[in-house]
Formats: sequence, structure tokens, C-alpha cells
Amino acid sequence: MINPNFRTLDLNLLRVFDQVMSERNLTRAASNLAMTQPAVSNALRRLREALGDELVRRSGYGVEPTPRALALWPAIGDALRQIEASLAPGDFVASEATNTFILAMADATAAELMPGLVEIIETDAPGVSMRVLPLTTRDPRRLLDEGHIDLAVGFFPAVLADLTAQAQAGGKAGFEHQRLYNGEYVCVMRGGHPLGSGPFTLKRFCTAHHLLVSFSGRPFGFIDEALASLGQTRRIVLTVNQFFTAGRVVSGSNLLTVLPRHFVNVTGMASELMVRELPFDVPPVHVDSLWHIRQGQRKEHAWLRLAVAAAAAKAFSASRPGA
Repeated sequence: MINPNFRTLDLNLLRVFDQVMSERNLTRAASNLAMTQPAVSNALRRLREALGDELVRRSGYGVEPTPRALALWPAIGDALRQIEASLAPGDFVASEATNTFILAMADATAAELMPGLVEIIETDAPGVSMRVLPLTTRDPRRLLDEGHIDLAVGFFPAVLADLTAQAQAGGKAGFEHQRLYNGEYVCVMRGGHPLGSGPFTLKRFCTAHHLLVSFSGRPFGFIDEALASLGQTRRIVLTVNQFFTAGRVVSGSNLLTVLPRHFVNVTGMASELMVRELPFDVPPVHVDSLWHIRQGQRKEHAWLRLAVAAAAAKAFSASRPGA
């Protein structure tokens, strides 16, 4: 393997590499860099020769990185952003910004947070745009590490436990998080459901037919973990990946589902649904924002986090019973 001489390496090649790794597409990388695609291809060729690695290979409509490229990218990306922050240390001015931020969250979370975020954008940052992608995993660290999203918002118990363990072991965690609010889950059924009256026991809950909201499609969630600890199971007839879909299906069937309490009122279907307390204890649901530390160093990202936290505080306080 060739050992590159850093003193003679053109650092502009690293900017090209960073954009190609972020976009996984030469055309989009070229557009971001205000370069032609042949120029990007030539820069990649020069960097390949310097590093002695293929770096990326064509795959479908884009490119796929090699293992060495994946290993190099975090350090190169961090270094470029530190240089950028040093050369442009001015404060982020929301009223003048034209950034586009990419967030990942479930539809229930988006229904709560996005109205407040839109209000903040229209009032304080009229040039800022947001793209919200569906959250399809309980561990979005890879999406954050590879730069596909700027911020993930959701319930990430395994991720937070892992980050805590790393910190306790003296390791350096690559991610940070912020608690936005504590959620509570309830059992939801259609109005007039047979289980809408009378004692709602664990046995009646388990013998009913259920709909599960599962981001991954796996027919087993944290409610099933709680039931397993009690030596119980339930019959899951259907899994979907959206809370809105769950509400709509349940409103017209005898299936039960479990939804965030604060979400029921924003479905537009509250009058068709009935809420009952779960007949067993479940761990609290903590909703957090999660981001990569390299993003956390950027002032525009700090503004994004503050905006999301403000929207969450407003939405959650408004959705509490009696609020």
C-alpha cells in the first residue's frame, strides 16, 4: 500500500472525498462543490493514487465506499469541519441563514414537533428549510455517522445505555443526546369496543388481537418485552410502521394498539378512539434528540437543537391532560 506524503497532498481532494462520501453520488457531490462531474472523478482518481485504495465503487445510480474509505471519512470530515469553523467563526444568524436540515423521526413525533418548528422557521429563520425522513430504526447512529441526517428524534433506550456504558468505561462516545420529554403509552381502541367497558385486566389485554407499530417490521416491541417479563404474550395480527396508520386501522376494527398518549389528540381521530390505561407497568418512554459530535461543534446545529427543544417543550406542555 502506498504511503501518501501529507506535505504534498492536495487538501482540496479531501473536500471532494467528503462530499462524495456524504452524497454517495458523483453528480450530487459535483453540484454541491460547484464542480463538473469529470472534475470530481479526476479528483477521486488522484486521491486513489495517493492513498492506494479504490475508495468508492460504482453501485446502481451511485457509489459504495470501501472499508478504508469508511474508516477514513469520520476523521477527514471532522477535520474539515473544524477548519471551516476556525476560518468562519462568526455566529450563526438564523434570520439570514439558508441551511437545509435533515431530521429523522416517527410520524407521531413529527405531528407534535413540526407545527412548532414551522412557526420558529417562519418567525426567526425564513430562509431555513427542513426535511423530515421516517425513522425506521431504534439505532440511528449509522445514519448520523454517514451524514444522511443531521438529527434523530425518538426513543433510543439501547443507544443511550451503550453511550452511558462507554462514558463509564472512560471511552469517547461519538454521539450526544438531549432529553426532550417523557412519553406515556396507553392502549387505544375504537369507540364502542367490547373492551371499552368493565375491568381492563391483563388477561383481557393479552387475549385480544393487536396491531403493533414497528419501525423495523419485527413483530415484537417494548410492550412485548414487558409482557414477557410477566410470563405473558399477545396475539399480534398486524404490524405497521406509522402511528397514524395504526390509529386509522384501529378506529375501524376490533384490534387494539398501543400509542403515545399525547399523540391521540393530534391524529384527527380522537373522537373515534377510546383510551384505556395499560393493565401492567411498562418502563417510561424517554424521547431524545441524538446527534453526532462532529455536528454538535457547528453553530447552525446548535440552533437546530434549540429549535427542536423549544418546539418539543411547547407541544408537550400543550398536549398534557388539563393543559
